[in-house]
Amino acid sequence: MNKSKTRGNASSKKQRPKQSQQKQPGIQSEMKPQPRSIREDYVGSGKLEGKVALISGGDSGIGRSVAVMFAREGADIAFVYLNEKEDAEQTRSLVESEGRVCLPIKADIGKAASCKSAVAKTVKKFGRLDVLVNNAAEQHPQDDIDAITEKQLIATFSTNVFPMFYLTQAALPHLKEHTGSSIINTTSVTAYRGSPGLLDYAASKGAIVAFTRSLSQKLVDDGIRVNAVAPGPIWTPLIPATFDKEKVSKFGSDTPMGRAGQPDECGSCYVFLASADASYITGQVLHPNGGEVING
Repeated sequence: MNKSKTRGNASSKKQRPKQSQQKQPGIQSEMKPQPRSIREDYVGSGKLEGKVALISGGDSGIGRSVAVMFAREGADIAFVYLNEKEDAEQTRSLVESEGRVCLPIKADIGKAASCKSAVAKTVKKFGRLDVLVNNAAEQHPQDDIDAITEKQLIATFSTNVFPMFYLTQAALPHLKEHTGSSIINTTSVTAYRGSPGLLDYAASKGAIVAFTRSLSQKLVDDGIRVNAVAPGPIWTPLIPATFDKEKVSKFGSDTPMGRAGQPDECGSCYVFLASADASYITGQVLHPNGGEVING
């Protein structure tokens, strides 16, 4: 049997309706079908009982899945969003439906002061901070490197990289107060295989890999673990906000599994890395990418 033909037939059945959004970071409530934040049969087992997590970009996509799955595992949640109020309220509702407390924080994490304030609000609300998830990102396709303007380059790194430093700097004094603390960064498969149409985005995600590995060594003596997750194509608001309708309809169909992943297929990676199950793991990257082997 021709495997490539079979894969093509399978992926064609999994294409999504043609759709696009006009600006980033994108709105989850406008997506069809809605991304899946948590499986109905996912059973929490108290892996994060009593912990407090702060998540950037927690209003939708992977960030929302992390928030809801952490909550089902017993954690209280603070998350930062830019301006997606409806999505943020939905995330709050989902977290609270798990019986946990949720604090949405509207802020521009491209500014160090905003990151410092977000951490301060989290600690004031909950009295502690145990897990920092650096997740927010943006991307802007360009066919030619000459088309990447100074403005775009600064915007990409100001969202994808700089806030990881700002939030980590603000969070560290609080993380050090508790055992079992961890930092989890969202990188991307593009950091490992490259992406000719997303040069600045891929470069920013490569920087996150280096940041993760270096910070893990810096903090290992403090008992703070630092790891990352490198998603492949995942059905999140960033996709219709980035690509045209045709690309969106076929998004993820070129993976070995023939489909895009769901946010909760990444969220479980964050649960593992934040929990005691990963107590002997630091400086590493997990790869929920639909089967692409990237040797990273």
